[in-house]
Amino acid sequence: MRLLNLNSLDLVEFMDHEKPPYVILSHTWGAEEISLQELQSQHPDVKRRNGWTKIMNFARKGKENGFEWGWVDTCCIDKTSSAELSEAINSMFKWYQRADSCYAYLSDVFGSEVVQPGPLSRTTAEQFASSRWFTRGWTLQELLAPSSVVFYLQDWTMYGTKSSFRDEISRITGIPAVTTTNPDSLSSFSVAQRISWSSNRQTTRLEDLSYCLLGILGVHMPLLYGEGARAFIRLQEEVIKVGNDPTIFAWLSNGFPKPRSTTAPADNWESPLAPSPRHFINAGKTKRSLSRDKQYGPWWGGLESMQSPCSAATEQMRTMKVRVNSTDWHFTSVMTYTIVFPILRAFCF
Repeated sequence: MRLLNLNSLDLVEFMDHEKPPYVILSHTWGAEEISLQELQSQHPDVKRRNGWTKIMNFARKGKENGFEWGWVDTCCIDKTSSAELSEAINSMFKWYQRADSCYAYLSDVFGSEVVQPGPLSRTTAEQFASSRWFTRGWTLQELLAPSSVVFYLQDWTMYGTKSSFRDEISRITGIPAVTTTNPDSLSSFSVAQRISWSSNRQTTRLEDLSYCLLGILGVHMPLLYGEGARAFIRLQEEVIKVGNDPTIFAWLSNGFPKPRSTTAPADNWESPLAPSPRHFINAGKTKRSLSRDKQYGPWWGGLESMQSPCSAATEQMRTMKVRVNSTDWHFTSVMTYTIVFPILRAFCF
Protein backbone atom coordinates (compact mmCIF):
# COMPACT_ATOMS: atom_id res chain seq x y z
CA MET A 1 0.00 0.00 0.00
CA ARG A 2 1.34 3.40 -1.00
CA LEU A 3 0.72 6.17 1.56
CA LEU A 4 1.04 9.94 1.28
CA ASN A 5 3.20 11.71 3.85
CA LEU A 6 0.98 14.60 4.90
CA ASN A 7 3.96 16.84 5.68
CA SER A 8 6.35 16.29 2.77
CA LEU A 9 3.80 14.94 0.22
CA ASP A 10 6.19 12.04 -0.48
CA LEU A 11 4.63 8.73 -1.52
CA VAL A 12 5.98 5.73 0.41
CA GLU A 13 5.12 2.04 -0.01
CA PHE A 14 4.40 -0.08 3.07
CA MET A 15 3.87 -3.80 3.53
CA ASP A 16 0.69 -4.79 5.36
CA HIS A 17 2.50 -5.63 8.59
CA GLU A 18 4.36 -2.31 8.74
CA LYS A 19 1.69 0.23 7.82
CA PRO A 20 1.56 3.21 10.21
CA PRO A 21 -1.75 4.74 11.38
CA TYR A 22 -3.35 6.56 8.44
CA VAL A 23 -6.39 8.59 7.48
CA ILE A 24 -8.17 7.89 4.19
CA LEU A 25 -10.16 10.17 1.87
CA SER A 26 -13.61 9.42 0.47
CA HIS A 27 -14.84 11.79 -2.23
CA THR A 28 -16.51 12.02 -5.62
CA TRP A 29 -14.18 12.66 -8.53
CA GLY A 30 -14.16 15.96 -10.37
CA ALA A 31 -12.61 17.17 -13.61
CA GLU A 32 -9.25 18.25 -12.18
CA GLU A 33 -8.07 15.31 -10.08
CA ILE A 34 -4.34 14.78 -9.51
CA SER A 35 -2.64 11.56 -10.61
CA LEU A 36 0.36 9.95 -8.93
CA GLN A 37 2.69 11.26 -11.62
CA GLU A 38 1.28 14.79 -11.37
CA LEU A 39 1.63 14.82 -7.59
CA GLN A 40 5.26 13.79 -7.87
CA SER A 41 5.97 16.45 -10.50
CA GLN A 42 4.48 19.27 -8.38
CA HIS A 43 4.36 21.40 -11.52
CA PRO A 44 2.97 24.92 -10.97
CA ASP A 45 0.07 24.16 -13.34
CA VAL A 46 -0.83 21.11 -11.24
CA LYS A 47 -0.91 23.20 -8.07
CA ARG A 48 -3.54 25.49 -9.58
CA ARG A 49 -6.05 22.67 -10.04
CA ASN A 50 -9.00 21.90 -7.76
CA GLY A 51 -7.70 18.39 -7.19
CA TRP A 52 -4.49 19.78 -5.69
CA THR A 53 -6.47 22.03 -3.34
CA LYS A 54 -8.51 19.03 -2.23
CA ILE A 55 -5.38 17.02 -1.39
CA MET A 56 -3.84 19.97 0.48
CA ASN A 57 -6.97 20.47 2.59
CA PHE A 58 -7.16 16.74 3.29
CA ALA A 59 -3.52 16.78 4.42
CA ARG A 60 -4.14 19.85 6.57
CA LYS A 61 -7.11 18.25 8.33
CA GLY A 62 -5.20 15.03 8.82
CA LYS A 63 -2.28 16.82 10.44
CA GLU A 64 -4.63 18.81 12.67
CA ASN A 65 -5.99 15.49 13.92
CA GLY A 66 -2.56 14.02 14.59
CA PHE A 67 -2.01 11.96 11.43
CA GLU A 68 1.28 11.81 9.55
CA TRP A 69 0.08 9.51 6.76
CA GLY A 70 -2.92 9.50 4.46
CA TRP A 71 -4.33 7.76 1.40
CA VAL A 72 -6.12 9.31 -1.59
CA ASP A 73 -7.29 7.11 -4.47
CA THR A 74 -6.44 9.66 -7.16
CA CYS A 75 -2.73 9.96 -6.36
CA CYS A 76 -1.76 6.90 -4.30
CA ILE A 77 -2.40 4.36 -7.09
CA ASP A 78 -0.32 4.22 -10.27
CA LYS A 79 -3.17 3.91 -12.76
CA THR A 80 -0.74 3.49 -15.66
CA SER A 81 -0.15 -0.04 -14.32
CA SER A 82 -3.14 -2.32 -14.92
CA ALA A 83 -1.70 -4.87 -12.48
CA GLU A 84 -1.41 -2.30 -9.70
CA LEU A 85 -4.88 -0.93 -10.41
CA SER A 86 -6.39 -4.42 -10.24
CA GLU A 87 -4.62 -5.21 -6.98
CA ALA A 88 -5.64 -1.86 -5.49
CA ILE A 89 -9.32 -2.23 -6.36
CA ASN A 90 -9.39 -5.76 -4.95
CA SER A 91 -7.75 -4.45 -1.75
CA MET A 92 -9.63 -1.18 -1.40
CA PHE A 93 -12.36 -2.36 0.96
CA LYS A 94 -9.68 -3.68 3.31
CA TRP A 95 -7.77 -0.39 3.10
CA TYR A 96 -10.84 1.62 4.08
CA GLN A 97 -11.68 -0.91 6.77
CA ARG A 98 -8.23 -0.66 8.38
CA ALA A 99 -7.96 3.13 8.21
CA ASP A 100 -7.91 4.88 11.57
CA SER A 101 -10.34 7.45 10.20
CA CYS A 102 -12.08 8.24 6.91
CA TYR A 103 -12.79 11.82 5.83
CA ALA A 104 -15.81 11.99 3.51
CA TYR A 105 -15.54 15.24 1.56
CA LEU A 106 -18.89 16.54 0.29
CA SER A 107 -17.98 19.07 -2.40
CA ASP A 108 -21.63 19.91 -3.12
CA VAL A 109 -22.70 20.62 0.48
CA PHE A 110 -22.11 24.19 1.64
CA GLY A 111 -21.62 25.46 5.18
CA SER A 112 -24.48 27.94 5.38
CA GLU A 113 -27.62 26.71 7.09
CA VAL A 114 -29.90 28.65 4.77
CA VAL A 115 -28.20 29.66 1.54
CA GLN A 116 -26.62 27.72 -1.29
CA PRO A 117 -25.24 29.39 -4.45
CA GLY A 118 -27.78 29.17 -7.24
CA PRO A 119 -31.47 29.90 -7.72
CA LEU A 120 -32.67 27.57 -4.94
CA SER A 121 -31.95 27.95 -1.24
CA ARG A 122 -31.64 24.78 0.80
CA THR A 123 -30.47 24.06 4.30
CA THR A 124 -27.25 22.18 4.88
CA ALA A 125 -29.26 19.16 6.02
CA GLU A 126 -31.19 19.14 2.73
CA GLN A 127 -27.97 19.46 0.75
CA PHE A 128 -26.46 16.61 2.76
CA ALA A 129 -29.39 14.32 1.98
CA SER A 130 -29.12 14.99 -1.76
CA SER A 131 -25.32 14.98 -1.99
CA ARG A 132 -23.78 13.24 -4.99
CA TRP A 133 -21.65 11.30 -2.48
CA PHE A 134 -24.69 9.13 -1.66
CA THR A 135 -25.30 8.27 -5.34
CA ARG A 136 -21.92 6.95 -6.48
CA GLY A 137 -20.92 3.30 -6.61
CA TRP A 138 -17.45 3.59 -5.09
CA THR A 139 -18.60 5.59 -2.07
CA LEU A 140 -20.81 2.70 -0.93
CA GLN A 141 -17.86 0.69 0.37
CA GLU A 142 -16.33 3.92 1.67
CA LEU A 143 -19.43 4.35 3.83
CA LEU A 144 -19.60 0.72 4.99
CA ALA A 145 -15.98 -0.34 5.52
CA PRO A 146 -14.44 2.25 7.90
CA SER A 147 -15.27 2.21 11.60
CA SER A 148 -15.01 6.01 11.65
CA VAL A 149 -16.31 8.34 8.92
CA VAL A 150 -16.18 12.11 9.41
CA PHE A 151 -18.14 14.30 6.98
CA TYR A 152 -16.58 17.56 5.76
CA LEU A 153 -18.47 20.24 3.85
CA GLN A 154 -17.30 22.08 0.73
CA ASP A 155 -15.26 24.54 2.82
CA TRP A 156 -13.78 21.68 4.90
CA THR A 157 -15.91 22.48 7.93
CA MET A 158 -16.63 19.33 9.91
CA TYR A 159 -20.35 18.48 9.71
CA GLY A 160 -20.67 15.27 11.71
CA THR A 161 -19.89 11.55 11.72
CA LYS A 162 -21.62 8.50 10.32
CA SER A 163 -22.45 7.36 13.85
CA SER A 164 -24.06 10.71 14.72
CA PHE A 165 -26.02 10.64 11.45
CA ARG A 166 -26.79 6.90 11.56
CA ASP A 167 -30.58 7.27 11.23
CA GLU A 168 -30.38 9.98 8.57
CA ILE A 169 -27.90 7.94 6.52
CA SER A 170 -30.17 4.91 6.77
CA ARG A 171 -33.08 6.98 5.50
CA ILE A 172 -31.04 8.37 2.60
CA THR A 173 -29.48 5.08 1.51
CA GLY A 174 -31.98 2.44 2.59
CA ILE A 175 -29.16 0.63 4.40
CA PRO A 176 -29.89 -0.60 7.96
CA ALA A 177 -28.46 1.75 10.58
CA VAL A 178 -26.61 -1.07 12.35
CA THR A 179 -24.01 -1.06 9.55
CA THR A 180 -22.91 2.46 10.51
CA THR A 181 -22.20 1.57 14.13
CA ASN A 182 -20.93 -1.96 13.54
CA PRO A 183 -19.12 -2.50 10.22
CA ASP A 184 -18.57 -6.15 11.16
CA SER A 185 -22.34 -6.69 10.87
CA LEU A 186 -22.04 -6.60 7.07
CA SER A 187 -21.67 -10.38 6.83
CA SER A 188 -25.01 -10.87 8.59
CA PHE A 189 -26.83 -9.41 5.58
CA SER A 190 -27.63 -11.60 2.60
CA VAL A 191 -25.85 -11.23 -0.74
CA ALA A 192 -29.08 -9.96 -2.31
CA GLN A 193 -29.45 -7.29 0.37
CA ARG A 194 -25.90 -6.06 -0.09
CA ILE A 195 -26.26 -5.88 -3.88
CA SER A 196 -29.58 -4.03 -3.49
CA TRP A 197 -27.79 -1.20 -1.67
CA SER A 198 -25.93 -0.43 -4.92
CA SER A 199 -28.93 -0.81 -7.23
CA ASN A 200 -29.56 2.94 -7.59
CA ARG A 201 -25.92 4.06 -7.65
CA GLN A 202 -23.89 5.11 -10.67
CA THR A 203 -20.31 4.83 -11.85
CA THR A 204 -18.56 6.50 -14.77
CA ARG A 205 -17.53 3.16 -16.25
CA LEU A 206 -20.06 0.34 -16.55
CA GLU A 207 -17.65 -2.26 -15.20
CA ASP A 208 -17.19 -0.31 -11.97
CA LEU A 209 -20.81 -1.03 -10.99
CA SER A 210 -19.51 -4.55 -10.38
CA TYR A 211 -15.95 -3.86 -9.26
CA CYS A 212 -17.13 -1.52 -6.48
CA LEU A 213 -18.96 -4.49 -4.90
CA LEU A 214 -15.94 -6.80 -4.62
CA GLY A 215 -15.11 -6.06 -1.01
CA ILE A 216 -18.74 -5.72 0.05
CA LEU A 217 -19.42 -9.25 -1.22
CA GLY A 218 -16.09 -10.63 0.00
CA VAL A 219 -14.70 -11.79 -3.34
CA HIS A 220 -11.64 -11.11 -5.50
CA MET A 221 -11.39 -11.23 -9.28
CA PRO A 222 -9.25 -9.72 -12.05
CA LEU A 223 -10.41 -6.50 -13.67
CA LEU A 224 -11.17 -6.48 -17.39
CA TYR A 225 -12.08 -2.95 -18.43
CA GLY A 226 -13.92 -3.16 -21.71
CA GLU A 227 -16.00 -6.19 -20.75
CA GLY A 228 -19.04 -4.05 -19.95
CA ALA A 229 -22.00 -5.80 -18.31
CA ARG A 230 -20.13 -9.11 -18.40
CA ALA A 231 -18.35 -7.90 -15.25
CA PHE A 232 -21.51 -8.37 -13.20
CA ILE A 233 -21.95 -11.92 -14.48
CA ARG A 234 -18.36 -12.72 -13.46
CA LEU A 235 -18.95 -11.12 -10.07
CA GLN A 236 -21.98 -13.34 -9.42
CA GLU A 237 -20.04 -16.41 -10.51
CA GLU A 238 -17.32 -15.57 -7.98
CA VAL A 239 -19.90 -15.08 -5.22
CA ILE A 240 -21.38 -18.48 -6.00
CA LYS A 241 -17.97 -20.17 -6.04
CA VAL A 242 -16.90 -18.95 -2.62
CA GLY A 243 -20.23 -18.60 -0.82
CA ASN A 244 -23.29 -20.49 0.28
CA ASP A 245 -26.04 -17.92 -0.12
CA PRO A 246 -28.96 -18.74 -2.45
CA THR A 247 -30.23 -15.14 -2.35
CA ILE A 248 -27.85 -14.49 -5.26
CA PHE A 249 -30.77 -15.76 -7.39
CA ALA A 250 -33.37 -13.44 -5.81
CA TRP A 251 -33.67 -10.89 -8.59
CA LEU A 252 -36.48 -9.77 -10.87
CA SER A 253 -36.22 -9.42 -14.62
CA ASN A 254 -39.47 -7.62 -15.38
CA GLY A 255 -39.38 -3.91 -16.02
CA PHE A 256 -35.64 -3.59 -16.57
CA PRO A 257 -33.68 -3.15 -19.80
CA LYS A 258 -31.13 -5.65 -21.00
CA PRO A 259 -27.45 -4.68 -20.49
CA ARG A 260 -25.93 -2.41 -23.13
CA SER A 261 -23.49 -5.11 -24.21
CA THR A 262 -26.26 -7.49 -25.32
CA THR A 263 -28.78 -7.22 -28.12
CA ALA A 264 -31.65 -9.61 -27.33
CA PRO A 265 -34.84 -8.26 -25.74
CA ALA A 266 -34.89 -8.20 -21.95
CA ASP A 267 -37.74 -10.72 -21.83
CA ASN A 268 -35.43 -13.25 -23.54
CA TRP A 269 -32.70 -13.06 -20.91
CA GLU A 270 -32.09 -16.73 -20.09
CA SER A 271 -29.14 -16.69 -17.69
CA PRO A 272 -29.81 -17.65 -14.06
CA LEU A 273 -27.67 -14.64 -13.14
CA ALA A 274 -28.90 -11.06 -13.12
CA PRO A 275 -27.83 -8.67 -15.91
CA SER A 276 -27.05 -5.80 -13.50
CA PRO A 277 -27.24 -4.74 -9.83
CA ARG A 278 -30.41 -2.79 -10.64
CA HIS A 279 -32.30 -6.08 -10.87
CA PHE A 280 -31.84 -6.47 -7.10
CA ILE A 281 -33.57 -3.16 -6.38
CA ASN A 282 -36.46 -4.89 -4.57
CA ALA A 283 -34.25 -7.31 -2.64
CA GLY A 284 -33.52 -5.08 0.34
CA LYS A 285 -35.44 -7.37 2.70
CA THR A 286 -34.31 -10.69 1.24
CA LYS A 287 -32.95 -12.61 4.19
CA ARG A 288 -30.96 -15.80 4.16
CA SER A 289 -32.63 -18.23 6.54
CA LEU A 290 -30.74 -21.41 5.75
CA SER A 291 -29.29 -23.02 8.85
CA ARG A 292 -25.66 -22.03 9.36
CA ASP A 293 -24.65 -25.68 9.53
CA LYS A 294 -26.48 -26.59 6.32
CA GLN A 295 -24.08 -26.56 3.38
CA TYR A 296 -25.38 -26.40 -0.19
CA GLY A 297 -22.19 -25.19 -1.87
CA PRO A 298 -20.10 -24.47 -3.61
CA TRP A 299 -23.17 -23.51 -5.58
CA TRP A 300 -21.49 -23.12 -8.93
CA GLY A 301 -20.06 -26.61 -8.88
CA GLY A 302 -23.45 -28.02 -7.88
CA LEU A 303 -25.65 -26.07 -10.27
CA GLU A 304 -27.23 -28.73 -12.48
CA SER A 305 -29.96 -26.83 -14.28
CA MET A 306 -32.04 -23.70 -14.15
CA GLN A 307 -34.85 -22.27 -16.21
CA SER A 308 -34.96 -18.59 -17.18
CA PRO A 309 -35.54 -16.12 -14.35
CA CYS A 310 -38.98 -15.23 -13.12
CA SER A 311 -40.87 -12.43 -14.81
CA ALA A 312 -44.24 -11.05 -13.84
CA ALA A 313 -44.60 -8.90 -16.97
CA THR A 314 -47.60 -10.83 -18.33
CA GLU A 315 -48.51 -13.18 -15.50
CA GLN A 316 -49.20 -12.66 -11.81
CA MET A 317 -47.19 -15.72 -10.92
CA ARG A 318 -44.42 -17.66 -12.59
CA THR A 319 -42.20 -20.38 -11.14
CA MET A 320 -38.59 -21.07 -12.06
CA LYS A 321 -37.22 -24.49 -11.22
CA VAL A 322 -33.59 -24.85 -10.23
CA ARG A 323 -31.67 -28.01 -9.46
CA VAL A 324 -28.60 -27.56 -7.26
CA ASN A 325 -26.68 -30.40 -5.63
CA SER A 326 -29.59 -32.79 -6.21
CA THR A 327 -31.99 -30.39 -4.48
CA ASP A 328 -34.94 -28.86 -6.34
CA TRP A 329 -35.49 -25.14 -5.76
CA HIS A 330 -38.51 -23.20 -6.96
CA PHE A 331 -38.38 -19.44 -7.45
CA THR A 332 -41.85 -17.94 -7.62
CA SER A 333 -42.60 -14.37 -8.64
CA VAL A 334 -45.82 -12.98 -7.18
CA MET A 335 -46.48 -9.46 -8.45
CA THR A 336 -43.32 -7.55 -7.47
CA TYR A 337 -42.21 -9.89 -4.71
CA THR A 338 -40.02 -12.95 -4.99
CA ILE A 339 -40.44 -16.00 -2.79
CA VAL A 340 -37.81 -18.71 -2.97
CA PHE A 341 -38.20 -22.14 -1.48
CA PRO A 342 -36.74 -25.63 -1.99
CA ILE A 343 -38.10 -28.71 -0.28
CA LEU A 344 -37.02 -26.83 2.88
CA ARG A 345 -37.76 -23.10 2.92
CA ALA A 346 -34.69 -21.02 1.99
CA PHE A 347 -35.80 -17.41 2.27
CA CYS A 348 -38.60 -15.05 1.46
CA PHE A 349 -39.47 -11.39 1.50
